Amino acid sequence: MILPIFSYGHRVLKQKATTIAADYPELQTLIGNMYETMYNAHGVGLAAPQIGLAIRLFVVDAEPMDEETLVGFKKVFINAEIVAEEGEEWAYEEGCLSIPGIREDVRRATRIQVRYYDEKFEERLEWFEGLGARVIQHEYDHIEGILFTDHLSLLRKRMLKNKLTAISKGECDANYRMRFFLK
Repeated sequence: MILPIFSYGHRVLKQKATTIAADYPELQTLIGNMYETMYNAHGVGLAAPQIGLAIRLFVVDAEPMDEETLVGFKKVFINAEIVAEEGEEWAYEEGCLSIPGIREDVRRATRIQVRYYDEKFEERLEWFEGLGARVIQHEYDHIEGILFTDHLSLLRKRMLKNKLTAISKGECDANYRMRFFLK
């Protein structure tokens, strides 16, 4: 089932999400719905807060970003925690399904280590690097109540203020279902 994606301005996007247990109701159905919603919106990641759930769950499929190095990079992250970051931070233009039409350079670590549970609720501890690490960091920010725009300079945020307000009111172009904050 394709779910509406919550827009910039909704309070669930700024909440720190809570952990979930293996017996979370309909977890596998939720994961399937999140992938379906993400693919419908042509995204490479989707966090539960973006569909209105303040829980520590996100899905990624970064293969469309780089079909050579990210082949099969499809993962579920439950109760994720970034435990280490390494390497020089590098800038890359990011966007967000909750903030359609805005893309900005964000600096992130090159390599990260993440402790998480997969879709079978098996604990994992893995290193990720490059674009894969970037996608994970972006989605991880969502479960921490952080948006990519929070990484921008104060001046850049001021320059985007009117566009962000418009998005929160539903004045934006998105080719997928959205739930707007102020509409």
